[in-house]
Amino acid sequence: MGRGDSTPMDHEAADRMSAAAEREPDSATAQSGFDDRAQHAADRNEADDD
Repeated sequence: MGRGDSTPMDHEAADRMSAAAEREPDSATAQSGFDDRAQHAADRNEADDD
């Protein structure tokens, strides 16, 4: 799947990433802050749907 074929971030996926980061605070996801960026992306994508 190329970059143009990606699925927009939604809150369900962002919540899974946040939960994983909370379970494993030393993981790459938690350390990089990706879970926070995923939440912000989901918020933006939800606003785009309105």
